[in-house]
Amino acid sequence: MLLGEARAELIRRVAERRKVKAFGEAPEYSIYPPALAEPYRTRRFQIGEAMYGALGIAREDKMARLAFFSRNWEFFGAPVGLIVTIDRQMQQGQWSDVGMFLQNVMLLAREYGLHTCPQEAWAVWHRIIRDYLSVPENEMVFCGMGIGHADEIHPVNALASTRAPLGEFVIVKEDIP
Repeated sequence: MLLGEARAELIRRVAERRKVKAFGEAPEYSIYPPALAEPYRTRRFQIGEAMYGALGIAREDKMARLAFFSRNWEFFGAPVGLIVTIDRQMQQGQWSDVGMFLQNVMLLAREYGLHTCPQEAWAVWHRIIRDYLSVPENEMVFCGMGIGHADEIHPVNALASTRAPLGEFVIVKEDIP
């Protein structure tokens, strides 16, 4: 957990490195599959367009998009930052365990009146994180998470993404033979 000066120092180190590598290093894992298939590719595109549209940032304005995206590396202003790692020997089952763990943290935070923002964007700064936090070599940086209070009037926090119809991912069996 990063608080106060420790949080500020990680943000400072990343900001300094961004002067040379604006998008970070290649992450140690694929955040998205290299050839993302439909319907996921379109959904990813649509949510991005909706988010930047809510912010009033045109598709052509790459600098404004990068400026907003780069707020990930400031935990979007949250006063607490988490960096989550996973042992390199773990596989899909354990990666899903990490996701469930993160969701539990998020639900507990809400119970205490806090908001969270999970951020895989931190994975591109694994070298800086590893150095600064002394992350052992057997651990892989998975993501970060900001914890604090949401800016309720910020346009991005009013965005409601579309959802796939239930029948697209659930099979309902009414009668059991």
